Amino acid sequence: MQKFNTLRSIPAYLPIVNIDTDMIIPKQFLKTIKRTGLGKNLFFEMRYDDNGKEINDFILNQKPYDNSKILIAGKNFGCGSSREHAPWALLDFGITSVISSSFADIFYNNCFKNGILPIILNEEKIKELSEYAKRKEEIFIDLNAEKIIFGNNETKFKIDTFKKKCLLEGLDDIALSLKKTDKIENFEKSLKIKKPWVFND
Repeated sequence: MQKFNTLRSIPAYLPIVNIDTDMIIPKQFLKTIKRTGLGKNLFFEMRYDDNGKEINDFILNQKPYDNSKILIAGKNFGCGSSREHAPWALLDFGITSVISSSFADIFYNNCFKNGILPIILNEEKIKELSEYAKRKEEIFIDLNAEKIIFGNNETKFKIDTFKKKCLLEGLDDIALSLKKTDKIENFEKSLKIKKPWVFND
């Protein structure tokens, strides 16, 4: 997992509430277990018409938003069924931070496990940031300082200490387990001595 420290980008503004995981990545694209290749299908039913042609009015089909690394979304983002493919698709598209006034819990936690920073702000701040998106101006996210800088303004956000550490150090579940390799091996050695029959074939 890539480390997350700071991020600068023109944000894309998608003011739709209750965007569920099926809207983020429809069920027909869930067959793969790879984390790559899903970006082209992100928001598939909103990005493409019935013939597979890009819908020009959709924000992520427009320049410069097609290169945005930050998505500003409506409340309750990531609701619906639990599918890790949703953050995979966002990440593969290039989005590494999502800002909303609220997230579905499972999606919120899945973001951290995949290197995406979800930021919760009140609706007033969302509205302020959306103006920068509309004017195609960059905003700056500093995870370590837990703040967003936009123009001459800044706003603070809060992140759980452990989740913040994982993002800063690029630690997913596998990496966290590998950091405990020595302890696991020592435990197994001790268990072999105390209960050797556990390891008999």
